[in-house]
This record gives sequence, C-alpha cells and structure tokens, in this order.
Amino acid sequence: MKVLVAVKRVVDYNVKVRVKPDNSGVDLANVKMSMNPFCEIAVEEAVRLKEKGVASEIVVVTIGATAAQEQLRTALALGADRAILVEHNDELGSLAVAKLLKAVVDKEQPQLVILGKQAIDSDNNQTGQMLAALTGYGQGTFASKVEVADGKVNVTREIDGGLQTVALNLPAIVTTDLRLNEPRYASLPNIMKAKKKPLETVTPDALGVSITSTVKTLKVETPAARKAGIKVSSVAELVDKLKNEAKVI
Repeated sequence: MKVLVAVKRVVDYNVKVRVKPDNSGVDLANVKMSMNPFCEIAVEEAVRLKEKGVASEIVVVTIGATAAQEQLRTALALGADRAILVEHNDELGSLAVAKLLKAVVDKEQPQLVILGKQAIDSDNNQTGQMLAALTGYGQGTFASKVEVADGKVNVTREIDGGLQTVALNLPAIVTTDLRLNEPRYASLPNIMKAKKKPLETVTPDALGVSITSTVKTLKVETPAARKAGIKVSSVAELVDKLKNEAKVI
C-alpha cells in the first residue's frame, strides 16, 4: 500500500513570530523554519504503518520554495522513501494547496493520504477536508488512532463529546491530531541516507493546476497585549470583582 504524506514548512514553534513594520505579513528574515508539528505526526504514523508491514512505500510532498527541500529531507530521514516538491514561491490559500495535492494524488494513486489537521501558521484546518471533497475520498479528521485492515481504515476521531470511530473504504484521507503518536528523532545515519533518496521537483503548471487566489491579505497585526491576571483572597472578593469590575454577573 502506498501512503502519501503532505507536509508544510512553517516558522518553528519555539520562535516568537514578528510582524513586518509595514504590516504586510510575518517577518521571516533569519527565522528558524521547521516542519509543521502536526505534519511530523503524519509522517510518524506513515512510518509506523510501514514498520507494521501495512505500507509498502511512503511518498512525502510539500508545496513551497526551494528551501522547503529541507523539510522534505527531514521526512526522508524519518523514514519516507521519496519526496515531491511542488515549487512555488508565493503564499497559497488552502484551496489552491488542496488542488495541487489533488493533482499529486491523481499522479501517484496512493491508497492512503495523511495530513496534519492544521498548520501552526495559518491554523485554518481546511486543506484535508478540501482535498477529500476534490478527490471524492472518505475522510477521517482529528485522528487519535489509525488502524488499516481488510481494505479499510478505522479512524478514531477526537470530537467534542469524546471519541468517534469511523470505518473508511480505501483510498481515504486522514488528518492527524496531537494524541495520535509521538514523532521520533532522525538518527545521524538516516539523515545521511536521506541525502541520497529521490526528491522530485515539479511546478503547478506541470501539474496543470491554476492557483489564482481569490483571497487578498489586507493587513497583518500583532494581537493586542493581554492584561495580567490577579489573585483574590476569597470567594466573596471574586464575586465582587466579577459583578462590579468585569460586570459579567
């Protein structure tokens, strides 16, 4: 079974994000970039499926500039077999990304597509669902457990009321949640081996996909600073402040 994993290059989660002085976007100059944490979970799940003998090949794909090869090499070091870079320098919306991934799915014909449920930069949580709609595949979002057997994938989902398990016919789309697994670290030998694994570069034009965006960013601002909290000495004082200061009761 072939597994396709989509990953994204984002600002490292340890970095404090800064807005450009002209408010046109996020300042990425000299900023550490990493693989999106939810995408790391997706790669780890694919590798575990291969270790169980369920998956025979893992293909990892990303959409971005040439520098995104770094994240693809990381995925290869973690256990992916080959990589595809859809090279494009401009920022793309979720729908454009989903259309490009759909073209890659049509080309590769994977039985299972795994994505992180969201990226920590845009936080949209849209691409997986849009890809499922475009391909017509069944989808299991917010996965905390994935089991593949008898031509189906059973996905345990985290929902507001607890857990829900859905059985999807393959091929299918799965988006990963935090509690699905804990990603491993790449060993030095595997990092060296990853340099020799195949990495294909294609363009949106070569895939026959129009990526014209209908969304325009007008302004990016830093969130307003929150006031520090206070401690109260008694329930009576708390009620008094909620009533007279916050005016919520």
